[in-house]
Amino acid sequence: MTKHDIVKVRLKNKNPKMKTIDKTYFRRYVRPGLAVMVLSIMVLVFGFYAKAKATNYQAQINNLNNQNAQAQASINGLQVQASNYQQAIAAYQAQISAIQNSIAVNQAKQVVYQQQIVADQAKIAQNKAFLANDLKTMYVQGQMTTIEQLATSQNLSTFVNRQEDDIKIQDQLDSLLTTIKNLQLQAQNNKNQITALLATEQSQQAQISADQNQQSQLLAMNQQQQSSYNAQLAANNSKIATLQAEQAAANAAIAQSVNIVAPSGGSGGACDIGYGNGGYPLSWCNAPFSMSYSANDTNGFPERQCTSYAYWYFTSVEGQTNFQVSGNAGWWWETSNYPVSTYPDVQVGAIGVEPSSATNAPVATLHTSFDGGYYGHVMIVKALPGQNYPGYGVVPSGDVLVASMNEDGYGHFMYDLWPVNYLMYINPK
Repeated sequence: MTKHDIVKVRLKNKNPKMKTIDKTYFRRYVRPGLAVMVLSIMVLVFGFYAKAKATNYQAQINNLNNQNAQAQASINGLQVQASNYQQAIAAYQAQISAIQNSIAVNQAKQVVYQQQIVADQAKIAQNKAFLANDLKTMYVQGQMTTIEQLATSQNLSTFVNRQEDDIKIQDQLDSLLTTIKNLQLQAQNNKNQITALLATEQSQQAQISADQNQQSQLLAMNQQQQSSYNAQLAANNSKIATLQAEQAAANAAIAQSVNIVAPSGGSGGACDIGYGNGGYPLSWCNAPFSMSYSANDTNGFPERQCTSYAYWYFTSVEGQTNFQVSGNAGWWWETSNYPVSTYPDVQVGAIGVEPSSATNAPVATLHTSFDGGYYGHVMIVKALPGQNYPGYGVVPSGDVLVASMNEDGYGHFMYDLWPVNYLMYINPK
């Protein structure tokens, strides 16, 4: 049997001798003195359990939110590190590209130098041939004495010319030896320089590539850590949504949902599950719903949340256009610029506020039986105890009939009976 069915049975069978006795029976049908005593005991026992339960919900949510904050801080730090890694990788790649270009240029020079070495070797071979001829000539001439040279010369002038030729050959010999030496030395220097340069550049390239690989590995580890933290965030957000839904369900356990025949104000849309939609704008009623996040309506409140409906109804339907409020639902009674009261100083059309915690409840008894959540709840008062509401009937003593959005934690419009003393009331002016 659902909560809704239990309420129907309770409303239909108002029999003090009924076997199924609940807290509603005690509150309504036992002699007043005994009812006060029993209710006091229930308030102490149930209130302690409910308060602990609510605190437990919020403690878990706060713990998960703290974990998320730490995880997000870690992600932010990792993202900064990842950016640094990526910049370092890009810088290393630029250096590698520059060195590769330089290696290509030097390898081209190496080819040129190698061609030059071959050409120099050909010159050396040619000069060696010239040197051989010169040496041969000098050898032949060197076998003759000066007198023999004079005797074989036609005249003194010929002898002098031959002596000059010998000197020239000697000079050419010295020049060829120097040229050969220089060509060999230059070719070897060029070869050594280009070989050393290429070795240096290739070593630099290898080192930079190693550094780049290290940065890439660090980046990969960084991204794995980010993925791990993001998975933790997703898991925690899922747990938070579950806890908030349980919190909302616990919150709804106090209120007794009721079905209003032919509800006024409109019907239809995703927020209507058979209770109508309270006239709530259809575009908001059809908006996607989440306990953790919903898009804001034009008044700045999350669509299909209790604050959105209560503010819209109070200002648009009741015309309380100067109404101002801030914070979660449970804090509205403290931040409202309108008169706030407790029962019995309540008007139909008032905003009923379920305080969000014992710390901000004006009196202890207003909160001790509260089995709800940290965010509280706001609703529109439709009828007071003893009043007849169309489509429902007379509101039982001790209860107030209210209409609200998201009482069930799923973004739906509902009518409920709330214990009248559990709420604070923001009254219309």
